[in-house]
Parts: sequence; structure tokens; C-alpha cells
Amino acid sequence: MTAPGTRSGAPAAADTDDDLDVEEALALVREPRDPRAPGPDATAAPTAHGEHGHGGHSAHRHRATPWPQARETAARAARAAVRSGARRAPASVPLADALGLTLAAPLDALTDLPSFDTSAMDGWAVAGPGPWDVREEGVLAGHAQPEPLSDGEAVRIATGARIPADTTAVLRSEHGRLDAQGRLHPTREVVHGQDIRPRGQECRSGDQLLPVGTLVTPAVLGLAAAAGYDTVTVVPRPRAEVLILGDELLTEGLPHDGLIRDALGPMLPPWLRALGAEVTAVRRLGDDAKALHKAITSSTADLVVTTGGTASGPVDHIHPTLERIGAELLVDGVKVRPGHPMLLARTKENQHLVGLPGNPLAAVSGLLTLAEPLLRTLAAHPAPEPYTVPLAEAAHGHPYDTRLIPVVLRGDTAVPLHYNGPAMLRGIAAADALAVVAPGGAQQGAETELLDLPWAAAGIEVCFT
Repeated sequence: MTAPGTRSGAPAAADTDDDLDVEEALALVREPRDPRAPGPDATAAPTAHGEHGHGGHSAHRHRATPWPQARETAARAARAAVRSGARRAPASVPLADALGLTLAAPLDALTDLPSFDTSAMDGWAVAGPGPWDVREEGVLAGHAQPEPLSDGEAVRIATGARIPADTTAVLRSEHGRLDAQGRLHPTREVVHGQDIRPRGQECRSGDQLLPVGTLVTPAVLGLAAAAGYDTVTVVPRPRAEVLILGDELLTEGLPHDGLIRDALGPMLPPWLRALGAEVTAVRRLGDDAKALHKAITSSTADLVVTTGGTASGPVDHIHPTLERIGAELLVDGVKVRPGHPMLLARTKENQHLVGLPGNPLAAVSGLLTLAEPLLRTLAAHPAPEPYTVPLAEAAHGHPYDTRLIPVVLRGDTAVPLHYNGPAMLRGIAAADALAVVAPGGAQQGAETELLDLPWAAAGIEVCFT
């Protein structure tokens, strides 16, 4: 069975010329590698966004949280916030604005569906046994209740039109013929009630159609509209604010003179929206401790996301700022690569802060490790069912930490992508998912848990609304 998130039409892993062409074009899959070369985490990658290297990591390795426990800690923190009343009150929103939200009230039928007997086909409404005399005026959808039929009488009817009283059945257009006198004859047996959708066939007024906690999908919107709703009551999106740190960042043009382009500013807001958040602000603070303090203490968001500054370098201000404001540090480092120096703190009773490392792929790791479970829980979204897929080839692991490796799905296997160092985005940009590789690595064929990327599983137009 093909795993969730498989790209339609993706070629299965096989040694064929076509597959090699695809992989060559991506320049990512099965790239030849010098076996003597160190793994992508073995040497320090170029730092970005205020991470300022990995100094101090070994000093607080004992404080680092195992990866599965870190994710559960984030979800538990959100549950505690909800219990304390931190979640915003349910809101009534128009159907057009409800996609991706969670129902906070049951969806009960406001009417019978269908609300009257309707024709399921184009053809004739007939009464009694044939042949039938055919009325001149037909019955169309959206028109008033037609006149009742008498035995031996028929009337042209369109799909969705109201059934005349005393109708025996609907005869499909292709199952009837008119003789020279204009009388209608069936070409096959007519069964009483055929092709009539009776009132209340789908539901009766007051029936519960969907319970609290249902995710609003396009199909749910269609059902709500059919049942007579203009608005639905939902759990509002949790609000997130992004603070971009680092004096070395450019917002346009080519890198120069020790300055680099900011990759996280363009990437994080839409990714957070894909995770169900409403992004209320994106602020660029540089490496300014006072500005960081003011931004955190004045924020009214449910989640503050910072980039960089989570290690112990000379301008890494996250830890000192959290200590200064009396924040409760829930996760201080995670046993995962990339992204080891991520953190989670409770800054207020109804607010949390996720500190992402500054290197781009490390930041993605932090986003999926800490921000995703927290936002999902605040938004009352169900946790995705974990699933595993065999690896198409061996995956290099870290001796002690979990590793998250971008993969593409080929048939029923996951193919690890190269360019997966902490500062690299080339692999994740082509990926369908991240493989969760346990300490020590995984051999070819090993069943490995995958974290779906929102756009691979749901489609860009759906997940970014």
C-alpha cells in the first residue's frame, strides 16, 4: 500500500533509465558519496540567523530531552494551557473561512435531506402502469410543487426536481419511448419508487451529522451548506508571532561581505499557517536583547517563534531573556539532529515560546518537533496516526540522537535525500516527508517512521488557506 503523502505518478524505486533521469534532475537522490567523508552533522555547518555555532551543546547534553518526549511535552503544554482557559472561545465563522478549522459544536441537520421527494434522474415521473399519456409542461429543478399525477399519466422531469404527488416511479429517459400518438411506453420493467430520492433519505432535521472535534474539510463544507448552514462554530486558529533574530541577515539581493539571505523569514509564516496557525506578525529584531525582551513581553500571541540565539554564543539572547522574564523552560535542547539547540518555554499562562535554531533545516526540525504538536493541540486537531515505510537505502544516523532526514516517496519505499545538513534546504525543498531515524542509523529496508509535510499530504491550496 502506498504511504500517505506519496506524489501521484511518482516512479517506484527501481534501477531503470527513467528513474535515474528523475533522480539526476533532482540532483538529490542516490548521489555518489565518498565513503570516507564524514556525515553531514560531523563538521560544523555555516551558521545562520543568530545560531552562532554549536558551542555549549555538550555542556548541557544531560538536559536535552529525547525527541519523542519533546514532542509529547509540547502537546502536554498545550493541553495544560487549554485546561487553564487559554484557548480562545469558539467562534462562528462563514463557511468560506472555516476550511482547516475544527468544529466546536456538533453539526446538526437544520432540515430533512433531501427536504422534499426529488427525482434522481432525467426522465418521466409516471403514475400507475403504462403506457402513459404525457403532459405538455415538464417539471424542472427549483420550481414550485407540480400538480399531482393521475393513474396513466406521466410528465417530463429533470434531476433534482420535486416529485409530483401520487408519482409511482421515475422512468429514465433511456428506458422509455414515445409512440406515434405521443404515449410513453417503458422499455424495461418499472419498479415502484425507482429513481426517487425520498424526503429525509440522508437525514432528518435534528440528526447529528458530525460531532465536535471534526476537522473541516471541503466535504464538510459541502455537507454544512446542504444542511442549511451559512456559518459553523469552530475552534479559532492559534495566533503565532515570528521574531527573526540575527544581525547578519539580508532581506533581498545576493549574500555579500559576511551577510547572508534570511531564509526563515519567507519560510516560517506560511509553514506555521500550514500547521493551522494565524500568523499575526513577523518582526526582524537583529541581535538586540532589549528589542527581544520587549517583543516577547508585549506579544499577545498564543505562540512566539524565535529564530536563532538558542545556543550560548556572545549574542545568543534567548536563554537570558527567558530567565529575566521568569519563563518556565519546558524543553532545553532535544536529542535530535539537526536542531539540537531548540527549546520550548511557557512565557505566560496562555503563551508559549518555541526557540528555533538559526540554521534553516535545524529550524524545520524544531518546527515539527515542538511547534507542530503545540499548535495541533491548541487547534484541537487530532494527532496523525504514525506510520512507517521501508527505506530504499541505508540512512546515516547519529550515535546518540534521533535524526530527521528528508525523503521522497517512491512507490512503497522512502528514498533519503542528500543535502540534509543543518544549514541546507535543498533536500527538504524536494521532500515528501522527514524520516525519523533512530540513533545508530537504519539499514536498507528498515521500517522507518515518517513525518508528512503538510503540502505533500494535503496539497498546497488546501494547507495554506
